[in-house]
Amino acid sequence: MDNSATATLKLAAEPGQWQRLSPVAIMYFAVAFIRALAGNFVYLLPALLLSYNKIKQNPQLWLPALFVLLLLCATVGWLKFHYYRYRLYQGNLQIKSGVLQKKHLDLPFERIQNIRLEQPLFYRPTDHVCMLLDTAGSAKQEAKIYALPKAFAEQLKSRILNNRASAEHQQPQADAVEQQEQLLNTRSTKDLIIHGITSNRIWLFLGGLAPFYDNMFDSAAIWLERLGVDLQAMFDPATQAWWQYGIYLVSLVLLLMLGLTLLSIGGSLLTFHGFRLTRIDDRYIRRSGLLTRHEVSMKLSRLQMIVAKQDWLDRVLGRINLKFEQLNASFEHAGAVAVTGKLMVPSVKADECEFLMADALPGNQLTDITFTPISRRHILRTMLLPTLVYLPLACIMAYEQHWPELMIASLALFTIAALLTLRWWRWGYASDAEFMYIRKGLLGIDRYCLPIHKIQQTRFSQSLLMKRSGLCSIKLVLACGAQTIPYIPSHIGHALINTALHKVESEKSPWM
Repeated sequence: MDNSATATLKLAAEPGQWQRLSPVAIMYFAVAFIRALAGNFVYLLPALLLSYNKIKQNPQLWLPALFVLLLLCATVGWLKFHYYRYRLYQGNLQIKSGVLQKKHLDLPFERIQNIRLEQPLFYRPTDHVCMLLDTAGSAKQEAKIYALPKAFAEQLKSRILNNRASAEHQQPQADAVEQQEQLLNTRSTKDLIIHGITSNRIWLFLGGLAPFYDNMFDSAAIWLERLGVDLQAMFDPATQAWWQYGIYLVSLVLLLMLGLTLLSIGGSLLTFHGFRLTRIDDRYIRRSGLLTRHEVSMKLSRLQMIVAKQDWLDRVLGRINLKFEQLNASFEHAGAVAVTGKLMVPSVKADECEFLMADALPGNQLTDITFTPISRRHILRTMLLPTLVYLPLACIMAYEQHWPELMIASLALFTIAALLTLRWWRWGYASDAEFMYIRKGLLGIDRYCLPIHKIQQTRFSQSLLMKRSGLCSIKLVLACGAQTIPYIPSHIGHALINTALHKVESEKSPWM
């Protein structure tokens, strides 16, 4: 009998009995421990540098050090596996875990709002998955059950959803696996390559490598010298004609940009490979991932806001990154695929974007509505600090006749003014009977669609200067976060807030 059948029979025959995980979970705990060490890299950096120098002086220590690290990971993984128990008891999911610090989680089925399945690469040979369950209003994952047989995880997921439907006095759904899924969108390899090219996530990765730049550059220089390439001679202006120096510099920049772009494309393929967005009744399901397969489930009633994001290169290529933001948007982790608060469809075309938005929020006019710009005084307000810094510096440089420095400072101030003006030009707002719309951005454009009945809190603010000018700023708070509309006429700000509060109070529509 296979693992899934055994787990199913055990659950049915021994209700309420504490159950252990599959031994495959040891690998997951060990990998999680390595990730935790990597996440605390900054704190471990001094110890790592000392250890690196010690091992560099004594190369024979490499093998024992590696063995100790692997032994530590295996020990931590086994201990966490040994002390982990879970059971389903009277409509609750109960989990006991922890080695030094014991934890006992009691999670009622009706509180579970989102269910996500993950299948790391090392779980695929045995067809196991991890199940992540979270609740509304939580700032972190509520529960995670490791190394479940995939078939059993699907049955448990269906059981939880059916229990929620019964608690809400609805007709229970059939098993999620057996229902007919409506395919809404897929992403091809070409789409993912475009997303990798237009994505700027690679800069975060480069920032994390900053402590190693010197060693990396030294190693690269040594490797190039072995190939007969002398970088120092190539970039020495005294030995090269200006046009040769320029060609070498441009070539190096293009080579670096090509490498960064390839890394970004690789990250996009790892994250979104096999992307499928489907819908079952009122629930969206997204599946993707090359090494680790993820399945994210989002109930449509949890949707708080739609965001259509376009960076400057997205605009050139006619692509849009569409985000469905739901409850607990603070769940976002480092990996884009691990997002539970935001369900993103990468690099869709305009017609695909309109179809998905209309399916999620029928009647919205995000792509067609005319936005009203905010007041020009926003430019003056944001330029105040750079100008106050520039003026005394400019006076000092002019007095001491440092004209090149003065030109650079003036050019910097002009660039800041141009960017702030562009930012003001992007910013706009609009509304209709059901939705509020916000547009903002700098080189790119981001458009937000907020269902009015999802607004939970509003804020009206004015400074003394804004009050004299008849302006205000309003903040609209939803369960997924807050959005601000600055420097709009006060009477319009009052009208938007009053309209939102009246609709929320009169209709009393559910926000989740």
